[in-house]
Amino acid sequence: MNESGDNILVMDSLSETKMDGDTEIEMGMEVVYSQEFLPTFETIPEGASVPKVEKAEFNGKSDSLFFNDGVRRIDFVLVYEDEDMKEIDKNRTFQKRKQRREYFEASLMKMGMELEAARSVVDEKLLFVKVHMPWDVLCTYAEVLHIKLPIQPNDLSTTSSPFNFLSCITRHFYPSEDLIAKETEYFTAPFEKDRLEYFYVKDRDLFFTPSMRSRMAYYILSRAPYEVRGNIKKFGVTKLLDGGVYKAAYPLHDCRFNVRSKEEECPNERYLLYNEWAHPKSFYKMQPLDLIRKYYGEKIGIYFAWLGFYTAMLALAAIVGLGCFIYGYTTQETSTWSKEVCDPLIGGNIVMCPQCDKECTYWRLNSTCESSKKLCIFDNYGTLVFAVFMAIWVTVFLEFWKRYQAELEYEWDTVEFLEQEEQPRPEYEAKCNHERINPVTRVKEKVPYTACGRCIRVSLGIGTVLFWIVLILASVVAIIVYRLAVFFSFSTRLQSDLKELEPFKEYVTAQMATSVTASVISFVVIMVLNILYERVAIWITDFELPRTKTDYENSLTLKMFLFQFVNYYSSCFYIAFAKGKVVGYPGQPVYLLGKYRNEECDPGGCLIELTTQLTVIMGGKAIWNNIQEVLLPWMKNLIFRYCTRVGSEKVIPRWEQDYQLQPIGKLGLFYEYLEMVIQFGFVTLFVASFPLAPVLALVNNLFEIRVDAWKIITQFRRMVPEKAQDIGAWQPILQGVAILAVASNAMIIAFTSDMIPRLVYYWSFSVYPYGEHSSHTMQGYINNTLSVFDIQDFSNKSRPLQTPYWFNNSTTCRYRDFRYPPGHHRQYEYSIYYWHVIAAKMAFIIVVEHIVYLTKFVLSYVIPDVPYTVREQIKREKYLSQVILHETNLKLVTKRLKPVGDKILKHNEDKEEEIMDLYF
Repeated sequence: MNESGDNILVMDSLSETKMDGDTEIEMGMEVVYSQEFLPTFETIPEGASVPKVEKAEFNGKSDSLFFNDGVRRIDFVLVYEDEDMKEIDKNRTFQKRKQRREYFEASLMKMGMELEAARSVVDEKLLFVKVHMPWDVLCTYAEVLHIKLPIQPNDLSTTSSPFNFLSCITRHFYPSEDLIAKETEYFTAPFEKDRLEYFYVKDRDLFFTPSMRSRMAYYILSRAPYEVRGNIKKFGVTKLLDGGVYKAAYPLHDCRFNVRSKEEECPNERYLLYNEWAHPKSFYKMQPLDLIRKYYGEKIGIYFAWLGFYTAMLALAAIVGLGCFIYGYTTQETSTWSKEVCDPLIGGNIVMCPQCDKECTYWRLNSTCESSKKLCIFDNYGTLVFAVFMAIWVTVFLEFWKRYQAELEYEWDTVEFLEQEEQPRPEYEAKCNHERINPVTRVKEKVPYTACGRCIRVSLGIGTVLFWIVLILASVVAIIVYRLAVFFSFSTRLQSDLKELEPFKEYVTAQMATSVTASVISFVVIMVLNILYERVAIWITDFELPRTKTDYENSLTLKMFLFQFVNYYSSCFYIAFAKGKVVGYPGQPVYLLGKYRNEECDPGGCLIELTTQLTVIMGGKAIWNNIQEVLLPWMKNLIFRYCTRVGSEKVIPRWEQDYQLQPIGKLGLFYEYLEMVIQFGFVTLFVASFPLAPVLALVNNLFEIRVDAWKIITQFRRMVPEKAQDIGAWQPILQGVAILAVASNAMIIAFTSDMIPRLVYYWSFSVYPYGEHSSHTMQGYINNTLSVFDIQDFSNKSRPLQTPYWFNNSTTCRYRDFRYPPGHHRQYEYSIYYWHVIAAKMAFIIVVEHIVYLTKFVLSYVIPDVPYTVREQIKREKYLSQVILHETNLKLVTKRLKPVGDKILKHNEDKEEEIMDLYF
């Protein structure tokens, strides 16, 4: 520090922000700011008078991005409500806020920043404090934040694309080059103030981009102190916002989104982004990623780059999935086993056993004719091919994304964005009151907890996450109980209740009604648990106290995804792998909790029900997210503008126009990533049951890109630009989902669909020695896969109370399983067919998994993560950095040592002359 090394900074706890009269809570956590993190920091002595911010009247220029002098650029804006304009201005809380604000602003000016205040045009109680960073301060903090800046133009020749001959067509799918010109490429190096002459500085005003300036301004704002008590200082604009000292803090948009700025020097980047990216007319165009990155920073840019790449790759999967769906739709009428179900002489003569106790009765197999036809659309051989294709597709997607990400890392100067370059979070620094030896530098450093304390924090976090996961599983069990109870009710009353709706009667079965209502309830439970757990996950992550913003986001991402994974997918996993698997047989059914009889699958399997569940959750989630992301911000802005409307003759300045927009959430893009990764899970984990999932995802994403773009450009204030090298913790999560998807789809085909039993029947049990046909065929499949049960073997608990009029004197009924018939010496035990099917299922899973995993491994090895041309450019840039920025040290040392060397040589020569004189 500049004045005293004993100055200590303390950040308020959340409870401290509630300044209720005479009550104030303090924390004993302390941190010492080093010169490295805040080089311009100077202490204002306790009790000293603090300078006030200069106030200026609005000059009438609504598009101006400068102070009233038209020279100093506005890098950040702080908004507060003037306490002197309040009726209860003597309240101690308001006076405390005023003192803290004045001290905070004085600290900013002490650190070299320049401030100017202007009163609101709309509301006289509001004041806007404009923040400007002079050149020296910019240079200082560009070095602190290791910002990379150009040293010379890129002199490496770029290889021309072999598809250049198509440019006359493809250029229409790119943003207009007349509006968004391609930027000049430079070799860059981390900025060093002492070597300014080696950097490519054409214009000091344009050397640091507005996004860089805003990032540096926010860095200082988040660390400037606002209160002094002895040697303790409280700091950070975040806590002032939480405590109501300031109402908002944000960087400025450069113009209105739909009107060009009147200022000549304004780049109008927001306007260009809206017209060439966010406007509905540009839905078919590629994204201007370089301009997005320049305007919003690398973190926003990398998100839209990933989303665009994912959507482009989905196009191929959607085409293949749509082809599989069309194949299934066109062959549903020709399916042999579906025809047997619908045939009055086959399915009409097969009497099925009741599916619940007492109240359920016997039913004919052909009553499921329509559902068996629908099942053929999704349960066919094309689905198997598509599942294998998707397993390979996801590997290709991830590998090519790594390559594309490597290109962006180089172009956006994030190749060497290492952890030591990312500064600690203010919340972390505020609680550093323990010392340890840094394992790398072997120097003492301050940390907020001991090894034991960290272990306790992490253990508490893990325990809380596990508790909530158990809570989700409990909700899944509750929905299963609902299914069992409601199925019993629907089985007894549904058909009578639907007598008046005759056209729908044969389509709406008890199983379908149970499945749809359970899916809707499951979706509602998912959304409610999401809202509750979000608060818990943020609290746990705050308690763990990660060091950097990246660490914080990665920790929160892992917790939220584990929860969301169980929350969204648990019901799907239940239907796919648990439902109908342990039901016993009619004479000895299996009961859940000793009371509820386990529900059975449809005679065609549970695949159609899994498809229904996926459709409800994916569709409901997309609708809900769009309401949250688009409708709510738009409505809030509309209401705010209505409440603060002014006469049309008044001119509103740029900073006040931005204040009327919605603030971006603290978690930024977290929910955007989470939404897409959950969708990625639906597309990959259960694609064997729903080939249309990639099609729905593609359509959703085409809207999602433009909706997200429209939202951040038109409805939200400009975000504080942040550095990001990649998509963070989402990358390993995607890789984990991709690995799990192979096993999941193999098991869905093996255990949920009816494909393996059909193949076993076709190749083994349709011909001698098990079958009566002379050649392989699917005829007789339905009769062969339904076991026989003697109705005299019903227990008193499960015997049906009523029998239909057509039942006559039947003595047996059929049920879905592979068991020996009554009268056999091993009656109701598993038959040889069952063991053949189990063996075939296990063999299928093992073979498919090994083939797909081997293919994935080969593709991962063959496709390099970093393109050859990018590696060359990185090497060239490192070489130039070494030559230009480091060899100058050698020249300087040589220059300084030359006089010393000359003196030594002269001294040695004089000595030799003296010795020679003495000798002679």
